[in-house]
Amino acid sequence: YFFLSTLSFDDICYSTVLVPKMLANFLSETKTISYAECLAQMYFFLAFANVDSYLLAAMAIDRYVAICNPFHYVTVMNPRRCMLLVAFSIAFSCLHALPYVLLVNQLTFCASNVIHHFFCDVNPVLKLACSSTSVYEVVAMTEGLASVMAPFACIIISYLRIFIAVLKIPSAAGKCKAFSTCSSHLTVVTLFYGSISYVYFRPLSTYTVNDRIATIIYTILTSMLNPVI
Repeated sequence: YFFLSTLSFDDICYSTVLVPKMLANFLSETKTISYAECLAQMYFFLAFANVDSYLLAAMAIDRYVAICNPFHYVTVMNPRRCMLLVAFSIAFSCLHALPYVLLVNQLTFCASNVIHHFFCDVNPVLKLACSSTSVYEVVAMTEGLASVMAPFACIIISYLRIFIAVLKIPSAAGKCKAFSTCSSHLTVVTLFYGSISYVYFRPLSTYTVNDRIATIIYTILTSMLNPVI
């Protein structure tokens, strides 16, 4: 419940960065945002999205210990260790988001100032740049990919170990109980990582309207479904 409550709080922050401004734009005729506000929204969006990612990894580890090593669960996942996992998730995510915003701030914008999106997402803003975005793209495809794949790899390894352990359970009822414990978490992971991979880990030149639809899944839909799931 500690990780669930932290994830819920992060989802509230995550939604607050995007939804109020989006709703204001729907209701207003003048859909404007200042350059500083745009960069601030981009920073907090990246930071909270990364916190979400690392919390999902921490929850996978939590499930792995609960199912594969239940008698040592209390000592392995003690309050101090849980606090350290959350503290690392927040600290790393805040530091990770900063270079991306600083790189965007170095770009020159001299053409259109219309962002074809419902918030200041990175790719639509980069599309407006007159200067080269190659440095940003290299950083995103190397450091960005590594920072996203690290928690994802942690989730995959945890669930492979869980799957092997569950297959050893003799009763069908025991297997169903173990898998039902993980199904909700796997649903969130699939929605979150599936949509993020589709939007961000492709060349900037291929960015289309369909990417905006995919963005809605991990920005609004996932946060809305998390409490229900």
